[in-house]
Amino acid sequence: MDVIDLAHITPEMTQLVGGKAAGLGALISAGERVPDGFCLSTEAYRSGTIPRRAVLTAYEHLGGGPVAVRSSATAEDLPGASFAGQQDTVLDVAGEDALLEAIRQCWDSVHSPRAVAYRAGQGLETDDLAMAVVVQRMITPTAAGVMFTANPMTGTRTETVIDAVPGLGTGVVDGAMDTDHYVLPGHGPLPGPQDHGCLSPEQLRELQQAGQRVQRALGGPQDIEFAYDAAGTLWLLQSRAVTTLFPLPPGTDPVQDDPRIYLEVGHMQGLRRPVTPMGVSVLRETTRRWLQIIGVDDAVVDSFLVDIGGRLFVDLTGFVRSPRLHSRVPEMVQVYGPAVARGVRRVLDDPRYAPRPAPPGQRTFSPGATARLLLTVVPASLLGALRALARPAAARERAFHELEQVRRQPRTEPADTASRIRCAAGLQDATMTGPMMRSLPPLWAALIAQGVAGWLLDALLQPGELNATLRGMPHNVTTQMDLELWSVTEAARPHRALLAGTAPEELAGRFSRGELPEFGLTPFLEEYGIRGSAEIDVGSPRWADDSTPVFAALSGYLQVTDPDQAPPARFARAAVEAEAALTDLVDRAKRTRPLRARLAGSLLRRSRELAGLRELPKFLWLTPLAEVRRQLLTAGAELTERGLLERSEDIMFLTLDEALDASHGADLRAVVTGRRREHDREARRRQIPGLLLSDGTNPQALPDDTAAEYGPDVLVGQPAATGVATGPVRIVHQPSEARLQPGDILVAPTTDPGWTPLFLTLGGLITETGSTIAHGPTVAREYGIPAVICVPDATTRLTEGQVVTVDGATGLIRVQDTAPDRNTVRR
Repeated sequence: MDVIDLAHITPEMTQLVGGKAAGLGALISAGERVPDGFCLSTEAYRSGTIPRRAVLTAYEHLGGGPVAVRSSATAEDLPGASFAGQQDTVLDVAGEDALLEAIRQCWDSVHSPRAVAYRAGQGLETDDLAMAVVVQRMITPTAAGVMFTANPMTGTRTETVIDAVPGLGTGVVDGAMDTDHYVLPGHGPLPGPQDHGCLSPEQLRELQQAGQRVQRALGGPQDIEFAYDAAGTLWLLQSRAVTTLFPLPPGTDPVQDDPRIYLEVGHMQGLRRPVTPMGVSVLRETTRRWLQIIGVDDAVVDSFLVDIGGRLFVDLTGFVRSPRLHSRVPEMVQVYGPAVARGVRRVLDDPRYAPRPAPPGQRTFSPGATARLLLTVVPASLLGALRALARPAAARERAFHELEQVRRQPRTEPADTASRIRCAAGLQDATMTGPMMRSLPPLWAALIAQGVAGWLLDALLQPGELNATLRGMPHNVTTQMDLELWSVTEAARPHRALLAGTAPEELAGRFSRGELPEFGLTPFLEEYGIRGSAEIDVGSPRWADDSTPVFAALSGYLQVTDPDQAPPARFARAAVEAEAALTDLVDRAKRTRPLRARLAGSLLRRSRELAGLRELPKFLWLTPLAEVRRQLLTAGAELTERGLLERSEDIMFLTLDEALDASHGADLRAVVTGRRREHDREARRRQIPGLLLSDGTNPQALPDDTAAEYGPDVLVGQPAATGVATGPVRIVHQPSEARLQPGDILVAPTTDPGWTPLFLTLGGLITETGSTIAHGPTVAREYGIPAVICVPDATTRLTEGQVVTVDGATGLIRVQDTAPDRNTVRR
């Protein structure tokens, strides 16, 4: 079937007619007004020959005359990739020869550089790519443009955005003309009569109504091209899904439901890629079981911890609407960065989020549950913190004893698959309620000591001075891990040519097959193989599963030839600098307030003795979490043997309950396939909102003028680790991708302990998200690496190799003109 009338196209014909033609067929089926036309199918493209007679006959049936000829690829206008503007459209085509030439031009555009680059960026397969071509009667418009049925900039689903120009709409699509821009609210009056603009209020209303109809018919927000002809008739020329919008919270109706606000918290644990469904399920189950001990209802977990687009959010609505807490919420979320705090302040100005008492059935935590939680946690924690401050060495000994107890817990092997899955669901219970809780007081003691010292010295403190006292802290399991990896590197230097000259992924494969010489990596992974990027997601590989990130770090370590830049020397130097900063601060304070100075100095030294334990509770937790992963993968292998899954890893795309159903015979392979596809699509998303309203609005995407005073060559973030460093930018999205040289400035979406082996040779660190108390900045401070976090869009605003200066005390990043000598990087 080479030529198909647009009116005869159905949704299941997408592979035959391409995305654009399928969209036009859907518009016609929905009863919308679309110019008559036909589609030259992908069968003709695959044969390489234009069926001249069939095309010209269809053209004649249109009445001849001017037509629009549009590309319609099979990988176009998809839910995850719009291909907007990537392939050719030819307008005002008149005559048979011109039509055939325009078709050939559309065919050729599938291999244009911009289309090839777009497909590569979207991770789309190209083996079976084919091009159909749409031919439609040309509309001669008096006004035309593009309409989004949701605001593509802010994500607001209740707004319609329209850009229009007089005449052809190409001026909007290719950006060649200034447009009339309209943002129409979902409720309330539309713009009244205007002295300028090519669309009348009546036309705007008609467009908005048409857009809402199309959105309902096609099942989601749409990007619609339209035109008004000389008679004032509205024509819809194209409709595709808006692919850039972040998903709405599940079960949300942005028009009917009471508005809510959500805070993204996964990045605190290095989770920027989507969490697997099993990862979310295990985290929910662990939280549910812990809260169950103090009598908190299971529904609280479901309403409080929300999975949106595979990312972890918490519902802040109860706090924002609380008459007592309303004005304090920006301060409460300041730890997530200044952009989040600004976004919350904007939300507080919205009357929909004004303070009001919550009905009893809608409270996140009832007063009784809150009291039980406080009584369970606070007294023991406070007592433990005081004991730690009094005897830091004993507190450290107790904390590391808890780690050894967890490591010695015996493994069990359940009798069948269902028992294995049920066992996995409860493997963390004993650790989370016992050893992990008992390992936290020393950390709280360190935070209390630092906070009180900061209060005592407040009048004297300069930006970054307090953080400078936290460099080179001992007793940190993550720091120790990284230094042990350096020792492995030293032993591996005889094999430098092999390790530095071979891709990390190839080295990892050889290592797993036993084809590499032993230089200490095996015992290192026996100790630390439970670690990895996004390690609290049970569905994420550990180093024991895939050692590629470890070999990437080793490659960077092998580039270090200056003994003064060796990690042990840098770490020791950071400790000396911290002690010097502490002494200087106390000495200055003694001149005016000697008693306060002595007390502050004592507290800061107590903090240094204890703050290194910051990483211990999570490291302790990873041991049972690794066993959860082992049991689930074993269950996945058993389900694969029974033909219920395609491979053992597929179990990570089910929930615990669904895995149990599979163990009882349910075939969920289709569910897994759909979730893998969605997970892969979300994994390509670069920008994740730190805040999200239930109508899809990202408050941080609203205009912000706070950084304008610094100029275009300065990026502003949150200070996280003091010092100044200048070096070339290296943009890394996953640790396994890293190819770093000593002195590089690492720019990443986020970091967690799985990234920290890369830190030992860095000049500085920049991240898009984070918190000053999160893992990455904590380790950066200990190494003496300047770090700035919460820099919006840093991985896209900066470019590979660009030279920047990072000031970790002020949070400023300045773009430089020339590259520095790598040996003169400052700290």
